[in-house]
Amino acid sequence: MFGIVRPCTHRLSEGLRTEWMAHLCGLCLALRADHGQFARIVTNYDGLIVSVLTEAQTGAMPAGRRTAGPCPLRAMRTAPVAMGEGARLAAAVSLVLASAKVRDHVADRDGLLARRPVAAAARRVAAGWDRAGARTGAALGFDTALLVDAVDRQTGIETLAGPGTPLLTVTEPTETATAAAFAHTAVLAGKPQNAAPLAEAGRLFGRLAHLLDAVEDREADAASGAWNPLTVTGTSLTEARRLCDDALHGVRLALREVEFTDGQLVHVLLAHELRRSVDRAFGTSSCSHQGLEVPEGSFGPPPGNPYGPTPGNPYGPTPGNPYGPTPGGPAAPPPPRPPRDRRGLIAGCLVWAGLACTCQMCCGSYEDPWSRERREAPCQSCGDCCEACNCCGQCGEGCCCCGDSCGCDC
Repeated sequence: MFGIVRPCTHRLSEGLRTEWMAHLCGLCLALRADHGQFARIVTNYDGLIVSVLTEAQTGAMPAGRRTAGPCPLRAMRTAPVAMGEGARLAAAVSLVLASAKVRDHVADRDGLLARRPVAAAARRVAAGWDRAGARTGAALGFDTALLVDAVDRQTGIETLAGPGTPLLTVTEPTETATAAAFAHTAVLAGKPQNAAPLAEAGRLFGRLAHLLDAVEDREADAASGAWNPLTVTGTSLTEARRLCDDALHGVRLALREVEFTDGQLVHVLLAHELRRSVDRAFGTSSCSHQGLEVPEGSFGPPPGNPYGPTPGNPYGPTPGNPYGPTPGGPAAPPPPRPPRDRRGLIAGCLVWAGLACTCQMCCGSYEDPWSRERREAPCQSCGDCCEACNCCGQCGEGCCCCGDSCGCDC
């Protein structure tokens, strides 16, 4: 799994978490349906945004969902998954993205790819993914040659780059590729007026993807001698952060121009989680609602005298029998626990492997592989869902991370 937008599921509301997983699983199953089991290895977090954008413009419809069977990566549970043109476009884009990533590792001679036989095999796999993505893209009216051309130009640009080369010259091919993918979601949704702002959002998203990948790999590339755009062009982390912040602001401005039927999940992923991705890459934290005015008295004491007398007679007898059992108290018998069917040893081990591989046991809550009881993950490093700031609740419409709506002007 690769990608820069990786939200912890406990930061999403129940409804948004279900929608996000529906698109993630829909991308995985679309890859399997069109390109075989092995293609599912290219499932990634950024590719599903294409599926999310398509559905956000058309609105969720019953025909766009189906119930998938049990999967080890979902703790052997069924789930609604996204289907249709958005998921297939996401699959085509993911194949080309994965092909580009493989070629990049081959060019950098990373790990086993430094060996010629392994590198040759990787190139053949990447070429096969390019052809598979082109077939699916052509069926959807999307020319993946734009993406392949961007990948090819990237190699030439990196070869010619050196100290003093503008960093945005290096990120241009990635920007062009993601702009084309984002814009085509407007075509699939039947809203051509959205193509221009979505292309701008996609261009800036591609810039962020390239820059954050460079920032995260900077030290490792320096140790191994691999090519890194920041090192080669002599760009400082301060300048890279400035470019990322400008791109974040641009993505938000572009999304304001898009006509969404339901853009809630898009807003959470591309406004809030994208900000968290930048903070994570640079090892910082910041409020994504900087500059928001706080209404006067928002943190003041509650109205009235907090030390005044309790309404009524505070020393009067407690209504009813004061010595009787308190409802729900220790004297009341606990409600019977619903019966749960324990899994067998082999089935439980398969579920455990799926949970471990998808990091569900590291963040949020999950179902015990054997007893099926709800467990809390030991790692809570992601913090509370509204840890960045409390200003969502000050907009008057609830928190866009925790609730079902967002009144923040972002």
